[in-house]
Amino acid sequence: MNASIPLVSASRGELLIPATKVTDLLRRIAAGWLRATEADGTDLDPATTLALARRLSDLADQIDVECIAVRSPVSEPPTAGQDD
Repeated sequence: MNASIPLVSASRGELLIPATKVTDLLRRIAAGWLRATEADGTDLDPATTLALARRLSDLADQIDVECIAVRSPVSEPPTAGQDD
C-alpha cells in the first residue's frame, strides 16, 4: 500500500505528522494482531495479543482526546442569573 502522509516542518527542524495518521496506524496494527490471532496465523499468545491490542487502541483514544482538548478551548458556561 502506498500512502502519502503530509509532513509539517516544526521550527526546530522536527518533522510532524497529523495525529489522525498516528491513531489510524495504532488501530490498524491492533486490528491486524487480532485478525492474525483469530485466524491462528501467529504464534503469539492470544491473551497477550488481546491485551496489547487493547493498549494500542487505548493509546489511540487518548491521543484523540488530547488533540480534541487542544483544538477545542473550554469556555465557561453561563452562570444562572447573570445577564449578558
